[in-house]
Amino acid sequence: MAQSLELLLIQFLMPDNDARRQAEEQIKRLAKDPQVVPALVQHLRTAKTPNVRQLAAVLLRKKITGHWAKLPPHVKQLVKQSLIESITMEHSPPVRRASANVVSIVAKYAVPAGEWSDLLPFLFECSQSPQEDHREVALILFSSLTETIGSTFRPHFAQLQALLLKCLQDETSNRVRVAALKAVGSFLEFTNDGAEVVKFREFIPSILNVSRQCLAAGEEDVAIIAFEIFDELIESPAPLLGDSVKSIVQFSLEVSSSQNLESNTRHQAIQIISWLAKYKANSLKKHKLVTPILQVMCPLLAESSNVDEDDDDLAPDRAAAEVIDTMALNLSKHVFPLVFEFASVSSQNVNPKFREASVTALGVVSEGCAELLKGKLEPVLQIVLGALRDPEQMVRGAASFALGQFAEHLQPEIISHYASVLPCILKALEDVSDEVKEKSYYALAAFCEDMGMEILPFLDPLMGKLLAALQSSSRNLQETCMSAIGSVAAAAEQAFIPYAERVLELMKIFMVLTSDEDLRARARATELVGIVAMSVGRTRIEPILPAFVEAAISGFGLEFSELREYTHGFFSNVAEIMDDGFVKYLPHVVPLAFSSCNLDDGSAVDIDESDDENVNGFGEVSSDDEAHDEPRVRNISIRTGVLDEKAAATQALGLFAQHTKSSFAPYLEESLKILVRHSGYFHEDVRLQAIIALKHILAAAHAIFQCQNDGSMKAKEVLDTVMNIYIKTMNEDDDKEVVAQACTSIDDIIKDYGYMSLEPYMSQLVDATLTLLREESACQQLEDGSDIDDDDDTEHDEILMDAVSDLLPAFAKLMGSNFAPIFAKLFEPLMKFAKVSRPPQDRTMVVACLAEVAQDMGAPIASYIDRLMPLVLKELASSSATNRRNAAFCAGELAKNGGESTLKYYNDILRGLYPLFGESEPDDAVRDNAAGAVARMIMVHPQSIPLNQVLPVFLRVLPLKEDHEESMTVYNCVSMLVLSSNSQILSHVPELVNIFAQVLVSPAETSEVKAQVGRAFSHLISLYGQEMQPLLSSLPPAHANALAAFVPNS
Repeated sequence: MAQSLELLLIQFLMPDNDARRQAEEQIKRLAKDPQVVPALVQHLRTAKTPNVRQLAAVLLRKKITGHWAKLPPHVKQLVKQSLIESITMEHSPPVRRASANVVSIVAKYAVPAGEWSDLLPFLFECSQSPQEDHREVALILFSSLTETIGSTFRPHFAQLQALLLKCLQDETSNRVRVAALKAVGSFLEFTNDGAEVVKFREFIPSILNVSRQCLAAGEEDVAIIAFEIFDELIESPAPLLGDSVKSIVQFSLEVSSSQNLESNTRHQAIQIISWLAKYKANSLKKHKLVTPILQVMCPLLAESSNVDEDDDDLAPDRAAAEVIDTMALNLSKHVFPLVFEFASVSSQNVNPKFREASVTALGVVSEGCAELLKGKLEPVLQIVLGALRDPEQMVRGAASFALGQFAEHLQPEIISHYASVLPCILKALEDVSDEVKEKSYYALAAFCEDMGMEILPFLDPLMGKLLAALQSSSRNLQETCMSAIGSVAAAAEQAFIPYAERVLELMKIFMVLTSDEDLRARARATELVGIVAMSVGRTRIEPILPAFVEAAISGFGLEFSELREYTHGFFSNVAEIMDDGFVKYLPHVVPLAFSSCNLDDGSAVDIDESDDENVNGFGEVSSDDEAHDEPRVRNISIRTGVLDEKAAATQALGLFAQHTKSSFAPYLEESLKILVRHSGYFHEDVRLQAIIALKHILAAAHAIFQCQNDGSMKAKEVLDTVMNIYIKTMNEDDDKEVVAQACTSIDDIIKDYGYMSLEPYMSQLVDATLTLLREESACQQLEDGSDIDDDDDTEHDEILMDAVSDLLPAFAKLMGSNFAPIFAKLFEPLMKFAKVSRPPQDRTMVVACLAEVAQDMGAPIASYIDRLMPLVLKELASSSATNRRNAAFCAGELAKNGGESTLKYYNDILRGLYPLFGESEPDDAVRDNAAGAVARMIMVHPQSIPLNQVLPVFLRVLPLKEDHEESMTVYNCVSMLVLSSNSQILSHVPELVNIFAQVLVSPAETSEVKAQVGRAFSHLISLYGQEMQPLLSSLPPAHANALAAFVPNS
């Protein structure tokens, strides 16, 4: 075989394709025989040309796996010996590396079986050799062997780390330093033990040195291995980087800002900064790195991308925007002042790229720095609206992008600026540039969505422009235009009816398009019909709905994920409008939701086998390319379209169940199975929708089972499934929004199902709540054990903690005074959020929570009064209206339920509330809650209130203006005083008559409140009779008539 094989190897390397193909066929046939192994080994040792020796090694690597176990011991020995000789004595580097690759395959089988005990000693010896080639090949082998026999290195780990560090610092050979750098990367990927990984910290200076040398030598592909290593270190949960985070950032910033380097190299460097901002934000803060990073990243936003850039995602300006966004989300307080300063200065720059960067930066930080931006909306809008009038298209485009971001993230404050913002957006819709138009439609869509009735004055000009654009624009613009019409319809509600018919007629045209390039527009149209239907209501939409439903169902067969996603959204909206009228559509639409939920979204993976199949490549195959005996995965990408589709289908199932209740019975079992599966799905968007939908499925199950004999048992099983998932989510899910939704759903279930149903879960629920209050659950893990954040730098966790703190009042409502022993457990962890060093939103969250707990737990709150009252009194003087409002409400509830222990604080409370009744208080809701607090105090201890001083101030703010939840309490108090003929209140009869009249004509007040006020007025008539007539005559007719209804015998 040896002789014929040699000829075939030579023939295989010929330029003649036919000859090569014949050789390949025959080699494949010969390779089935185990004798091919010694034959290839012989050619590896003796062939005259390096190309043939290398080809022998490459074929040996591919074929030895199948034959190794069948080889007799003497042949195995020959293979091992020949490979070692090739590595140490071969002159050709490609042959040496090809042989090294065979070693890593053979080692995979021989080392665990104890057949190659001298391999590791040989490698250690080789790595100390005076010969550069030997040191390099040893390191190459250490790299590849980590993948096949990494565990064998465990006992030698310390020795190996010392060796790698020494080779990284090799003074005589750049090749050895590079091989050591690659080996460090391989070992880090393999190492999971935190203590072992920490030892790599001391490698960082050497890694940086080698990378700098490679960059200087133009070897960028090698230099970026450093970034891959840092990536591993950053993502490790161990506190790895220590002080070296400074030098990593410095190096990354140097590379990021070097315009002479390749896009990919710079992108890797910027990505490291992005990872640090995401996973080690506290380290950046601790080492004062936020400013130097932003000083590089903000100007990068103004860098021009190469026009021929193949991959826009690698463009430095785009990558820098991602870093600034991530930093804003994690370090908003430190980021905003610098970005605002950059934007202010750059907005005046003569270079349009800097003016564009100015507004891009503001748009990018609007999510993370929302609260800080809201405080500077005037100057920020001045910059952005100015940029919208810029002569340069790119600046106007960036400005409309920023406005869209503001509209999305700066609610509700941004809406109050509609008078200045909307006309500018309307003007931008007529821009000469399609890109500016498209971004302006996006801004318009985001802006209008939450405007409500404020949109009405703009409705006609807006719809005129949008309908004209819809009929005359490119597909791209039509899509964003439809999105804008959807927002306008959602805001205008019934006022949209005059435009609905025209819009729906146009949508019919889009909903029958079938060519690939039109399907995105069809998806938008499908979504828009659902939104318009929501605005105009069931009566108007029901007669014309079947044609749209039919079109939506037929679109499902077009194999376009985004269209399916929007179709599920359309069906969800239709279910909401139609309620029980949707039942007839269930057999058609539920199977579609099931099919989307059951889609295989497996990662789309491209296997790269090109290295070995590419026969021209044998001469220059690098060791890395050949180091694996399995094909290399080149590209892993999750199909995000499928994720969005699954999330939409999951949401749809919940809404179908919610609106069709017992009619959902045929689909209950399958839906529950899917939602249970999706509650543990790998992507948080799908988990979130499953958590929401489970609550609706539970409600449907109760409706379905209440008519069945064993129904209560089945309903209990569903409740059990749902509650166990929610509790597991609270403890184990790592996404705050998903956990918050589980808490909110539990809150709803508590309201709907009562104590008997929930009692079996209380112990676990309380434990999970306690863990969340202590900030110890899976979704609250800090990124870095060594960098615990200081309280004074903490930001309010609006998503999660508001939902967690709402559970305490829910428990109190469920259990009443029996909640006391549980509250005792939760009290201290809750009060941690009330410390002076915490943000004001944390403190008001605690105060609101305590007020509601006091309201429902009742008397047991008395034992906490001395701890709580100083906090509440302080909050009454807060600069935030929300804090003052909650503090006023809490003061009243503590007075009402705290018994005698609150009496000593009455004067302090009245002193704290007094300013809230005056002209200096700008917020009506605060004033209403202050009135509610005084009313509660009067009701429980009238004798402790100086009514002669309090009543004039109290009555002056009535009737209530905004918070009508306080109405019953306030007017009950007034009525109680009137009905008991209290002399102090009877000195205010003219004011009382005026207040009562306004309450009786108010559409915001309930009939119970009006009845109570009417009784008090009747009592005044019985006391004063005809003396009241002049007062009544002076009232407006509507007011007088409302009171007349309560005059006895009138």
